[in-house]
Amino acid sequence: MSAPKRIFVLTGAGVSAESGLGTFRDRGGIWARFDPMKLATPEAYAADPDTVLDFYDHRRRGVVAAKPNAAHVALARAAARLAERGGELFLCTQNVDDLHERAGSRAVVHMHGELLKARCTACEVVTPWRDDLNRASSCPACGSVGRMRPDVVWFGEMPMQLDTIEAALAEADLFVAVGTSGAVYPAASYVRQARALNIPTCEINLEPSDNADAFDEARYGPASTALPHFLAALDL
Repeated sequence: MSAPKRIFVLTGAGVSAESGLGTFRDRGGIWARFDPMKLATPEAYAADPDTVLDFYDHRRRGVVAAKPNAAHVALARAAARLAERGGELFLCTQNVDDLHERAGSRAVVHMHGELLKARCTACEVVTPWRDDLNRASSCPACGSVGRMRPDVVWFGEMPMQLDTIEAALAEADLFVAVGTSGAVYPAASYVRQARALNIPTCEINLEPSDNADAFDEARYGPASTALPHFLAALDL
């Protein structure tokens, strides 16, 4: 099979699981052990900022310590090869880690934000941030103290860059979802949008997702092996 010219890839927590970062909705995942309504909503942050910030500090340390795996590397390599041929791999991730970038991917669209960035709720300036956040943290831009939060999308908030994502999906000639649960919207709706546009679709996952029936094709197994094999079949 030859490579399409424009590939839209959506990645989820399953891509980073083999790097030691926990998934969210699997059995034993993060939301099976913690109540997201107490840790991942604007209301939770307003009511108990210390607990919320501590939770994200722990996750941030995990991201800093993690390393990209073969799935991250394969996507970066495929994007570079496709670009050499005049094509494009549009990489949209639900993940808040930076493992795609560290593997060499460029212009990654983080629809749920980035954990290694902090946003000031006073001035809205976003700043790279690798250290812990607490109520003594001050904004480098405006100097406000106690107004910094992780630059991630919480429940009840709008995902980022939706217009950019939908425009790229409309131009794609292959849609691939890797390591996604198929349970989080709007990302879970993208496969059906692709199908409505007659774009071929493929799911690459450890096991069938909640919306597995919507895909034309499926490859099941660890992302670090299933994804490189799929891309190799496309000569990428």
